[in-house]
Amino acid sequence: MRGLTKHCKLFAFCLAAILAGTPPQLRAQATLLLEEPYSYDGTFAGTGHSAVYLSRICAETPTLLRRCQPGEQGAVVSRYHGVNGRDWIAVPLIPYLYAVNNPQDIPLYADPRLIAFLRTEYLRSIDIGGGASYQLAGSAYDRTTYGFRIATRPEQDDALIRLLNSAPNSESYKLLSRNCADFAKQIINFYYPHAIHRSIIGDLGITTPKQAAKSLAHFSKHHPEVQLTTFIIPQVPGLKRSKPVHGVIESLVLAKKYVTPVLLFHPVVVGTVEAAYWAGWRFNPAKGALIFDPNSPDPTHNLQPPLTNAERRSYESIVLRATRANSESHDRPDWRRSVESTGVPEFDAAGKPFIKMQIGGEPVQLGICRSNTLRLSAPPELIEDLVLARMQQELKPAKPARTSLLQVNSDWKLIEAAREAREAALLPSAASSSLK
Repeated sequence: MRGLTKHCKLFAFCLAAILAGTPPQLRAQATLLLEEPYSYDGTFAGTGHSAVYLSRICAETPTLLRRCQPGEQGAVVSRYHGVNGRDWIAVPLIPYLYAVNNPQDIPLYADPRLIAFLRTEYLRSIDIGGGASYQLAGSAYDRTTYGFRIATRPEQDDALIRLLNSAPNSESYKLLSRNCADFAKQIINFYYPHAIHRSIIGDLGITTPKQAAKSLAHFSKHHPEVQLTTFIIPQVPGLKRSKPVHGVIESLVLAKKYVTPVLLFHPVVVGTVEAAYWAGWRFNPAKGALIFDPNSPDPTHNLQPPLTNAERRSYESIVLRATRANSESHDRPDWRRSVESTGVPEFDAAGKPFIKMQIGGEPVQLGICRSNTLRLSAPPELIEDLVLARMQQELKPAKPARTSLLQVNSDWKLIEAAREAREAALLPSAASSSLK
């Protein structure tokens, strides 16, 4: 017994020594956001956008930072061109991604008029408008975003707050030397000097969003204290999908509209550039990435593994069968056509977004988010078809992955609730017909 006690004391001493020598876990993070290009940027340059999400730092105003209070989720800061004459703007995470304040109010499906409405209302609430201010809210409707999360210390966050609040914040954007990626580089390098650097060859010395992410990922391999975690913020289903993000030379190599004329006159140059690209310039930001879920029951565990290929195919076949069966029913209204022809976005009495529209000449209120889908007057079958359309886009074969098992289960529960509501609505009429 005495020997056992001696061994226990020795074990406890060794465990204490190990814990004392272990670096403390860093709960707060800074996250480099690499955002895919869309619209004209996706068609021509394809370099996308960079921003930094700070989980411990919140926005008192769009240009004044402070430490977050319990329950707050931090802010996204980024440099813009043509937004209120400011060099950088800070916006809380959920509004930045979805233009709403509550995750339960995120639309299940992105409709252009609804998104414009949500952006306008949110930007009005923070007293910002005009110019390129639409970039400040609802980013996830337009594009997929990759997150590269690193560990930070409280004293570093406090020092960054003091630095940004005290420095001049007047517009100084320059495409080649002071762009959004340069600002992200400045923030990340504040925490970890030299973590992000430019590429003279790959980007001709211009800081690009993809190079910022690539150099940070490379830096983390040699600095485990960074504790890098990568994840994907999927684009909300509905609008046209965003394009893959590229660097400067990569855009020339991959885009036929650029490379063909050069190839005619400088084939040796193009061959050399392509060989260098395939030899080592490639970088896949989605490799090993988790899926961000804003509706996770536990906000501290909102990163989930993506569906495997087998899981995705299985769920996709279930959704396609359900969609096909519903399309064969002639008594189901077409929610897309009704929204496009008569839909007007509004807020309900609880401040949740919905779409007011006409079906067969009758007014209908279509709840568009999880918090009001079955609370308004739209027929349950309309909700079922809307969620099935959402799931069809989520489950399409694509790189990067667009959803997790938790998100698929959450969507399917909405479908089941809509079916139960429809069956319940049919019961009284069935009972009355049987009495006749």
